[in-house]
Parts: sequence; structure tokens; C-alpha cells
Amino acid sequence: MPVNLRKLVDHDHPDLSVSRQCVLLGLARSTLYYRPIPVREYTLQIMARIDVLYLKYPCSGSRRMVDYLAIDGIPISRDRVRNLMQRMGLRTIYQKPRTTVPGHP
Repeated sequence: MPVNLRKLVDHDHPDLSVSRQCVLLGLARSTLYYRPIPVREYTLQIMARIDVLYLKYPCSGSRRMVDYLAIDGIPISRDRVRNLMQRMGLRTIYQKPRTTVPGHP
């Protein structure tokens, strides 16, 4: 189980500064102050709809997914659909090319 190094830094340590503690832990100091931005509700709704469509049509890529979403009344660009699919870990299922198939001698 990985240890969250940010919790190991003591901001009130009498001898070690925060910078020195970060160096000793191998942690970038900017990482200590980073707060993740929550995903918007509208984006979560789009991701849920993409998930439903992907389960129904797993062979559809980002281009066709944009068309399906447009039918549902969701205007969205192909790049955004591609980024959301990548964030969700969805990959299009397609047949790989078989360019080197050995023939009979």
C-alpha cells in the first residue's frame, strides 16, 4: 500500500524546514500545496452517457460517439469526447490487421 508522502511533512517542525523535508522525502514542494479540482456535474453526466453508449456500442470511437451524443442533444467536440474516453479508460474494440499471415508451403 503506497504511503501518502504529503502527510509525512510536518509544517511546524522546529529544526527542518518544509523545503528540506520535501527534499528528504523526494517530494516536489509544489505537490505539497496542490489541491485537485473537482470534476463538474455536467461533465460527469456526459461521462455517464458515454459509458452507457460504450457498453451498447463498444466498436464506436470518438467520431461516432460524437454523433450518438448529438442525437441525444449533447453538443460536444470530438477532442473532448476523446479526452473523456481516455480519462475513463475506454478503448475502441476493432479487429487488428493481419498483414503477415504465413501461407502453406
